[in-house]
This record gives sequence, structure tokens and C-alpha cells, in this order.
Amino acid sequence: MSENNEPDFCSSGWDAISEAFEKLYPEQREPYHFGTLISWQLGGNDPLDGISVYDGGDFYHFVTYGLSELYEKESENQEYSGYGFELTVKLKKAGLRDSEAEIRCMAGILQSIARITFQNNEIFQPYEYLYTGQTTGMDAAGTSRITGFITKLDDAGEIQTPNGKVVFVELIGMQDDELKLLVEKKIQVGDILRLAPNLMCDYTRESLADKLSAESEVHV
Repeated sequence: MSENNEPDFCSSGWDAISEAFEKLYPEQREPYHFGTLISWQLGGNDPLDGISVYDGGDFYHFVTYGLSELYEKESENQEYSGYGFELTVKLKKAGLRDSEAEIRCMAGILQSIARITFQNNEIFQPYEYLYTGQTTGMDAAGTSRITGFITKLDDAGEIQTPNGKVVFVELIGMQDDELKLLVEKKIQVGDILRLAPNLMCDYTRESLADKLSAESEVHV
């Protein structure tokens, strides 16, 4: 990916995403941006056309461009734009040893998740989880305990574009022991969000597994 490589022309789908985030961050008209050197359609490895990163104060707020139709309407589905969603992440700044490296790493993770959708037509929606079984941290150094994600509706919500509806799906970093509770159906994503409604991708936080297990036993 190349930095600050936005498309040479304005498009309704692209602009609709930018406008949704400009409402959240009205002072940030030119966020940090990653563009793709060789598009997926031309044989490139990155399915997303771009990723923007906004400064949320205590966190970096990422949003993808490419899971919805950014340019002309091509799909026959008139209700949704493309796959009908874009991914977002809030990466907490506290504890980041190398912010630039972590921003680049997260951009790569978003491309990898988008690749799943492009290759398998998998749609990600709020209140789901992504578990791979990996034990290595997803941070740049691979030392954090964050190994997967849960999802919820982002602050940007959902928007109606000329190409159809787009839902902003936020990825929230989760630890292996927390994800196993979901896999084993001992808890649901909603239980996590009720316990920690402001949870985001935080590489240094303590595990919530014990609290979640205790909550699940109370409600058995």
C-alpha cells in the first residue's frame, strides 16, 4: 500500500464514507490515508482501495474503502452497496510503543479480513466474532494478547449511498481466553459489550474472561 494515494476522481460511494466520518471528526478533512498501488481487479494483493485513519483522541479510528461500491453501481442488489458494509477499528493509543508501525500493522489486518470477504463472499455483521485459533498477538511485535475480534455497529452507524446501504462494522480486539468462551457458547458477544460497552482494540488491557465466566454462571 502507498500512503496518501487517494483516487484521482470523486465518486459517490467513496465520498459517502468520507462524509460519514467527517461528521464524527469535522476538523479532520485530510486524515492519514493508505491507498492501494495495484488494485485487486488488476491482480493486486490488497482488496481494499483505501483505508483512512482518524485521530479520535485516545485512539486511532480506521475505516475501510472497498467492501462497498465506491464508484459506479455494478451489482444487481439495489438495497446494498457491494457487500453492504465497511470495516472500522478503534486502536487505543495507550501502550503503543511504535504508533506508526501499529497503524501500518492494523491496515494490513484490515486488508486480510477484507480478503476473506472477497475470496469467500463472507459478510461480517455486528455481534459476531472472528476466531482463528492463533495464539500470537495481532500487534506489530506479536506480543499482545489480542488474537481475534468481536464486532458491533460503529459510531458512524449505517448510511444510504447512491449505490445502496452501507453498514459500518467495528472490529474490537479480543484475547484468546475470551474468544474461547464464545466458541464454547458459554457467552455471547452481547454479554461482552454489556460488561464493557466502551471496549476497543487495546493491546495492553487485562483479560475479561474471569468476569465473563462469572456473569455466565449467574445467568445459568
